Amino acid sequence: MRRRTLLATAAAATAAGPARAQGEPVDVLLVLAVDVSRSVDEDEARLQREGYRTAITDPQVVEAIRGGMIGAVGLAYVEWAGAEYQRLVLPWTRIASPAEAARWAGSLAETPRASLSWTSISGALEFSRKVLAEAPFEATRRVIDISGDGVNNSGGPVEPARARVLAEGIVINGLPIVNDRPTFGRMPPIPLDDYYRDQVIGGAGAFLVVAADFASFGNAVKRKLIREIAGRSGPVVT
Repeated sequence: MRRRTLLATAAAATAAGPARAQGEPVDVLLVLAVDVSRSVDEDEARLQREGYRTAITDPQVVEAIRGGMIGAVGLAYVEWAGAEYQRLVLPWTRIASPAEAARWAGSLAETPRASLSWTSISGALEFSRKVLAEAPFEATRRVIDISGDGVNNSGGPVEPARARVLAEGIVINGLPIVNDRPTFGRMPPIPLDDYYRDQVIGGAGAFLVVAADFASFGNAVKRKLIREIAGRSGPVVT
C-alpha cells in the first residue's frame, strides 16, 4: 500500500509539472526527511517548512547547486512520524536554477501538513531508502538528510535500518533540533546531538548540523544544504 501511494504521488506530480528525461544527471540525490511527530507543534512545523523554503532559494545555496560538476541536484521532500506514517510530500525535482528553486519552495508552501504521534527514525530511513531507489535522475552521491527533535520510539530499532541504508552506499546526515521541552512528558535519555551522532548518521563524510531550537532551524538548514550539495566531508557538529 505504501509503495502504491509513493508511486501515485510521484505520477501525479510528474503529470502536473514539466517532463524530465529518465536518468538525467545531477550532482547529488538528496532526500529531506522531516519530523512531523506530535512533539512538533504548529508554530514549529511552520518554522521547519519556512526554513527549507528559505534555504533552497538562498543565493548561497543556489550558487552551491550551480557550482557542481553538473550544476543540478535532485531533491525529494519526505515527512515522517511514527512507524505507520511516512509521506512523500514533494517527489523528485531537478533543481538547477533560481527559478526552479523558487518553484520548489512555492510547491512546499502549498502542501498541507499532518501531525502524528511518536517518532520512528527507523521508518523514516527505510522509506527514504525506497524513495532514493525510485529516483528518476542519475547521481554519484545519494544522501538522506534527516531532521527531528526526538529519539526513535516507534517501530523497529534504528541500527538495522541504518545498516541497510549504509550498505547501499547512501550517506545519512543529521539535523537534530535540540528542543528543551519534554516529549510526552519525558526528556531524551541522552543529549539528542550525541544520539544522532552515535546512532543515526553514517557513511563516507557524514556529519551533523545542530539546530539549537526551532527558531534557529532555518540557518542550520542553509549551512547543511551548502555542505551536502558541495560534497564537503565531516564528521562535524556545529
